[in-house]
Amino acid sequence: MKRAPRVRARLAAALAVAAMLTSACASPDDGGSSGKQRTAERGRYEFGATGDQPEGGKPVRGGTLRFADYAEARSLSPAVTYATGASGGSALAAVYDVLMRYDTAAKKYEPWLAESLHSSDDLKTWTLKLRDGVTFSDGTPLDAEAVVASIAWYQRNKGADTALLAPNLATTRATDDSTVVFTLRNSWATFPAMLAQAPGMIVAPAAYASKTFRPIGAGPFALGKYAPQEEMILKANKKYWKGEPYLDALRFTWPQSDRSKLDALNDGTADVTYMRSPDVVDDAVHEGHPGELTLTGLGNVITINTRDGRPGADLRVRRAMALALDPKLDTARAYEGKGLPGQEIFPPESRLHSAVKPTGIDLGKAKKLVTEAKKDGFDGTLTYMDGTDPVSRAKAVVTKAMLERVGFTVELDLVSSIADRVSKTYVEHDFDISRGAASISESDPYHRLQSVLNSKSYGNPGAYANPKMDELLVELQGARGHAETQRILDDVQKLFNEDVPVVNLGASAGFTAWGKNVHGIVPTDEYMALFGQAWISK
Repeated sequence: MKRAPRVRARLAAALAVAAMLTSACASPDDGGSSGKQRTAERGRYEFGATGDQPEGGKPVRGGTLRFADYAEARSLSPAVTYATGASGGSALAAVYDVLMRYDTAAKKYEPWLAESLHSSDDLKTWTLKLRDGVTFSDGTPLDAEAVVASIAWYQRNKGADTALLAPNLATTRATDDSTVVFTLRNSWATFPAMLAQAPGMIVAPAAYASKTFRPIGAGPFALGKYAPQEEMILKANKKYWKGEPYLDALRFTWPQSDRSKLDALNDGTADVTYMRSPDVVDDAVHEGHPGELTLTGLGNVITINTRDGRPGADLRVRRAMALALDPKLDTARAYEGKGLPGQEIFPPESRLHSAVKPTGIDLGKAKKLVTEAKKDGFDGTLTYMDGTDPVSRAKAVVTKAMLERVGFTVELDLVSSIADRVSKTYVEHDFDISRGAASISESDPYHRLQSVLNSKSYGNPGAYANPKMDELLVELQGARGHAETQRILDDVQKLFNEDVPVVNLGASAGFTAWGKNVHGIVPTDEYMALFGQAWISK
């Protein structure tokens, strides 16, 4: 009888941790600012491969690649750790590899660990062919039965994308040793994205055969040593299907601030790093580091609790907040003006940018809406939740000031523990408004839009619900080609403007940067990186 709430809490917690870790506000500068006062100009970033990467010549064997990563993967289980570049996903990809890979240059999904993936005309049946001779690091075959069993295990253990798979995936069948057929309940154009992310990280049967999970995959590396909060070392898997890796090992560490990560890259104590804090990313791009710059929409949002009894249940209150909160002012106070402020779901830099204009800033209209709501019994008070780090405090102060200038009274609820913020936001729903992110990818906008805007989604902590939005998301799921996708996203933006399910304050730029002597890193989906062919020149 009580299983559903526990399941919902587990899935919500996984999604919430990802949202908080991938927020543009999640990795504050610790005060070691460069002191520069540049303002990032719109359009100055080139997303994708960036920086000056010298030719490396012939690959060299040996060495340990040192990765100053964004956040620690406390577990190498894909069913426990949400697999993104900002939450330990690159370490998981190194152990398991992925069935499909997102080619960030070609902007399409391609087979990786799989040999091919084809869909039926209605996009409801997808047939996956596996490569011959691929084995897990324990020597057992990675065959169709192993794929079916791994995905079933992932869903039984409530991996974060179960929330998306469960309503859509009718059956997963092995029709022979190398063929898996996925039958879906709905047309799903971007289904390959699921196989490029955690569900596509195939776990060996031996990994979950006993009560204690063991990280056994078919990736280029295997677990060597893990000291929580200190380091994780992955050793080369000499049986890797693409050939023995050039590197001997990968070493992951997790410096507390993005500024520390960039300093480590600059002083040579790190070979690779991943950063999201806008001021630090701006400096790293300006310095010309080679790497992959990734754009995500809804990278800095104010989540609104729309449940009955909360101020956000009143559309006038939500609209007043959207008209009062100025993204440029928010960015100026928190990040010295750096970043990608804006109200659009997809910013001007995005290939999915809509011609539909956002709401804009109008303090007069906002004051009028607040006054009207107060006449009907609203006392004007909002509780705002964020973290306790310096950047979160700065954002709390500017958010409070922007809302109070139109008639709100804002009480701050600053919570240091991410676990406590997860519980208050996604389980207890004890908030009026809170800071977070949705991180809508360029590769698969459906995935995260469904999570944050669908009325039944576990990743929708504000309980926003509109049947029209649900219908648009179903259309988006089956959209064929850019033109159809863009038409639907335009309609999503229109309804987003009308309903204000969240207040968007800007997009986010994530930067995987590496030293000029590092070569062969392959970017993939969810800003993860693949290291099976990476090497370090002398």
